Amino acid sequence: MSSKESFNQISPSEFFYRNRDLAGFSNPTRSLYTAVREFVENSLDACDHSGVLADVHMSIKAVDKDKPDPKQYILTVKDNGPGIESKHVPLAFGTVLYGSKFGLKQARGMFGLGATMAILYGQITTNRPVIVKSSTDGKIQDEYEMLLDIQKNKPVILKYEKKETKSAGLTVSICLDGDYSKAGSKIRDYVYQTSLITPYATITFDDPKGEKFRYTKIVRSMPPSPTIIRPHPHGIDVETIRRMLLDTHYQIPTVDDSMISKVRKELGLAKKNVDYSQIMKKVEKKWKTLTRPVRVVAAIMSFLKMDFDKLSKIRIEEVDVGNKKLIYWDFGESQSNSVDMDPESPYYKQLTNTVQGETLTSFLTKRFQRVGPTTAVKFVEYAKFKPEQRIGTMTNQELVKLSDALQTFDEFMSPDPSCLAPLGEEPLDKGIERFFEPDFHAVIQRGASAYSGFPFIIEMGIAYGGKISSGKINVFRFANRIPLLYDEGSDVVLKVVNETDWGRYKVKNDSPLVIVSHICSTRVPYKTVGKENVADRPEIERELRLALQFLSRKLSSFMSKKGQADMAKKRANLYSKYIPLIAQFSTELSGKKKEPNYKKMIKEPNVIEEKTE
Repeated sequence: MSSKESFNQISPSEFFYRNRDLAGFSNPTRSLYTAVREFVENSLDACDHSGVLADVHMSIKAVDKDKPDPKQYILTVKDNGPGIESKHVPLAFGTVLYGSKFGLKQARGMFGLGATMAILYGQITTNRPVIVKSSTDGKIQDEYEMLLDIQKNKPVILKYEKKETKSAGLTVSICLDGDYSKAGSKIRDYVYQTSLITPYATITFDDPKGEKFRYTKIVRSMPPSPTIIRPHPHGIDVETIRRMLLDTHYQIPTVDDSMISKVRKELGLAKKNVDYSQIMKKVEKKWKTLTRPVRVVAAIMSFLKMDFDKLSKIRIEEVDVGNKKLIYWDFGESQSNSVDMDPESPYYKQLTNTVQGETLTSFLTKRFQRVGPTTAVKFVEYAKFKPEQRIGTMTNQELVKLSDALQTFDEFMSPDPSCLAPLGEEPLDKGIERFFEPDFHAVIQRGASAYSGFPFIIEMGIAYGGKISSGKINVFRFANRIPLLYDEGSDVVLKVVNETDWGRYKVKNDSPLVIVSHICSTRVPYKTVGKENVADRPEIERELRLALQFLSRKLSSFMSKKGQADMAKKRANLYSKYIPLIAQFSTELSGKKKEPNYKKMIKEPNVIEEKTE
């Protein structure tokens, strides 16, 4: 006898509880590092978007210092950002997939789950609550102590207090299982690299051993804040179009008491009990002044031939345009009924347009970025649709056809890069100069490009010599100002660096060379939810390669001059060794007592060297 299979739905938090490896919480080492990263990034994002020069303080303390790793640690991150309104705190930190990162603009986080995942991991491993302190005005601080109800994906507030404070910002503190002995070097690297790519922020880290790492800001100007933009046609698939269609439809309003009151008021029938024919006379007279919802209700009344009293006893279920029927539920009869709609009726168009949404050309110009009326008409011809076709009437096959055409039409303008906030050449150059103290450094910011309709910008810097140690080429990878420290083997940046023929640029494999690469985009194509390595999309690979070639040519030029300077130095050394001997021999040979003034000859190569450098 076979047992019957049962089907259940699980909450997002339950899903990530069961699959926490996906988000980078696979073991105590990786989890401690990921939790640090998620909280610091949230703080920096909050400060960036409110135009505040970030001051982030992070501390990791062992609950029991004498215990061996892995053990419980308390991780606390405090910032000077705008804080979070009290009503949003429980949902922001006690719900998976709740956040402000779902618009199409550049941000460090992508999914709205990072910080909550860290809290969830802490709760799973230590059963201790998260403590969140938030102040939006710098005077009153809301303090929450919470757990996350995993099965319901809801916060459980254990304690809530209001306290006085002297500064705005957010503090989050969790207890979690971690292994600092193994994660420490990565966490220190992360803090160091974050301060390199965020030179306008001050970052302080107090580690469990009592050491303090502090990186103060070196520039006082911030990149412009990114803006939210509409999607680009090339980044659209069928599912996205379906979701957009929901926004384009004007929903049939719920005909409840308040809606009926609104209709009465606009028709000037607020106090009168009138029959159906009197209502429709008023509708005809005042049609042009009525709001859209009232027009829709009036159109429904015209087909149902009902007054206000009867209308309050039904619920509209569907406007079936294909069969020209209006279907409604009658509460009195407890059954579904339908009436035919006359296409010749003056109210038919009002009702059908409401449920069928915008015309295709209107949909293209209103819902997508950089699509004007001329381009919209050209596209409709290319895709073999009628311009006046209503978007809500499209079949599944037509939606697939529309999606394919949007991705292949090549006359759309390139994506709008205003949603991006690259660091900028000057701050990147200053960061590289301060952190590496090289003999040579150069930076480049490429123009905006796009993959799959998502805009992106590549910034890159190169540094050589000085205090950089030899051994191998060091590559620092960043995406949306996040240091990428794990899984570097399969990253597109490493692929481009490794495929470069360094010999042609006069660089050896063990040269003291640093490459800093920064990809900023509304959607960085990470290979995993853990956000550590970037996929090798052809467009991104091409931009990286062009940036690296430009900088490598600059380095090659420097190396050529350096080579000339080295040769001049060698000559100077050679002259200084042998010319005094030749002078002495010449003096003896000529029988003179005074040697010729040969010191000028030794100095001359040094002059050449100075000019070369």
